[in-house]
Amino acid sequence: MLEKLKEELVQLHLELPKNNLVAWTSGNVSARDPETNLVVIKPSGVRFEQLTPETMVVVDIDGNPVEGDYKASSDTGSHCYIYRHLPDVFGVAHTHSRYATAFAVVGRSIPCHTTAMGDEFGGDIPCGGFALVGGDEIGQEAVEALRNSRSPSCLLVNHGVFAVGPSAEKAVKAAVMTEDNAAIMALAYQLGEPVPIAPEDIDKLFDRYQNVYGQ
Repeated sequence: MLEKLKEELVQLHLELPKNNLVAWTSGNVSARDPETNLVVIKPSGVRFEQLTPETMVVVDIDGNPVEGDYKASSDTGSHCYIYRHLPDVFGVAHTHSRYATAFAVVGRSIPCHTTAMGDEFGGDIPCGGFALVGGDEIGQEAVEALRNSRSPSCLLVNHGVFAVGPSAEKAVKAAVMTEDNAAIMALAYQLGEPVPIAPEDIDKLFDRYQNVYGQ
């Protein structure tokens, strides 16, 4: 079931440690199939290098198991809540990447002070509220933060990063870019006061990148 999506997720999960976004088994990626509305997600507690298409877990949009020999990620409820409430989202990536999570620990959004961040996020990366792992609550906080922003990712206080996209690959890209910009801003604050970018210029950067840039 959904073999192509499972294979894609195996490769995308390998991007998380490759880009220094996770430690040991923390973090996960999921994808929602547009035809069946089923969700493929990482199994709980399995190391990234041990993932195969056979270890992936398929659940329905409410998080109920459909196929797989393993227990689904403990974040499954949150992923599914996001899918149920953000219909344009077909991929979710969750990480505890160091610099971005440092911003989350102090309850601080990542401000938009680079042109690359204007391109990708269209403004600040917001920080949502606190919620415990295991149910829908984290998903609720993520949806609330994402709905009020153009950003494809958000932080959750004391927790980490949730990034979304029209595909799992785009969600992982947003997670990678979130950490990159968090690291830049953390270093910038040590050097001095960051130079702001005018809101109208952020709008122009975002529009060009979303509608003109690339093939």
